[in-house]
Amino acid sequence: MKDIPNYSLLPHNTFGIDARCRRFAEFTSVEELETLLRGLHADDYPLLLLGGGSNLLLTGDFDGTVIHSAIMGIELVGETSQSVLLQVGSGETFDDVIAYCVENGYHGAENLSKIPGEVGASAVQNIGAYGVEVKDLIERVDAMEIATCRPVSFSNADCQYGYRQSRFKQDWKDKYVITHVTYRLSKLFTPHLDYGNIRGALANKGIDNPTAAELREVIIDIRDAKLPDPKVEGNAGSFFMNPVVSKEKYEQLVALYPNMPHYYIDEQHEKIPAGWMIDQCGWKGRTMGKAGVHDKQALVLVNRGGASGNDIVRLCEAIRQDVRERFGIEIYPEVNIVQGVREYKEFRSSDISMKE
Repeated sequence: MKDIPNYSLLPHNTFGIDARCRRFAEFTSVEELETLLRGLHADDYPLLLLGGGSNLLLTGDFDGTVIHSAIMGIELVGETSQSVLLQVGSGETFDDVIAYCVENGYHGAENLSKIPGEVGASAVQNIGAYGVEVKDLIERVDAMEIATCRPVSFSNADCQYGYRQSRFKQDWKDKYVITHVTYRLSKLFTPHLDYGNIRGALANKGIDNPTAAELREVIIDIRDAKLPDPKVEGNAGSFFMNPVVSKEKYEQLVALYPNMPHYYIDEQHEKIPAGWMIDQCGWKGRTMGKAGVHDKQALVLVNRGGASGNDIVRLCEAIRQDVRERFGIEIYPEVNIVQGVREYKEFRSSDISMKE
């Protein structure tokens, strides 16, 4: 187990913010986690449960303890004629798990390829892309209760997954440390191709009926083409969630913007791409100080070099205001802003309008 005081979190956040924490503790097993939690004292608090740092914005040094999982391993723990159950350590890189699944003929996660981050965070955030959400794959989440050091196991239904939401971000926030996630994958490959430009990208390669490996490759190509490399420009991928609006609000907007993209949710709701609205407000490619908006994808905020977390927050607020004034829609950060403005913490605990 690693236990390091006054630790730089620069290697642990893809925005490239050089903030420090008072204590950094990394565990490699359930037993080490229990030892760590039982040894916590009052001056070790507050706690920050950190994954790969790909969905995190630090606005200053963290005056507390950062806890990080390094539990590794992928284990086949169940199998039927149609599916398998894989129990995965929370410290595994999520995309490595998808590569493993594709190589071994386990299907359903291909559209989530190259989403950065670790397995534990996938169960907290309900990550999703190109028409697929990880909630559709999660069977069980194993964790340890911080207050009691009691191991617990949650079903998919227990977690109450919604659009980029779960109980781990709501009433369970800071109460549990995830140790393993069990995914159910299919032995039958049923590709999801009707979201975004997947079919067009396949057609450009002359592929009509892709294999799982070909679909994964195309998804990676699409992401690489529109998302910046965090090693070049610090970022956390999609910064904002796509808002879900009422059918009435959607009809008002589509009357003004006939070519507005949208995604059907149900008879009462439509999803409007936040990136499209940000682009319409003229933000794509713009810079505010050392923070900016990516020139290929307006949903992505970037560190142009030397930006602070507060620089990113100021840019975020300017964009939110413009979208609010032009479209009458509130957009909310998808990233976890640590020591950020109060409203983001309030949103995670109370807002329900973003749930599908």
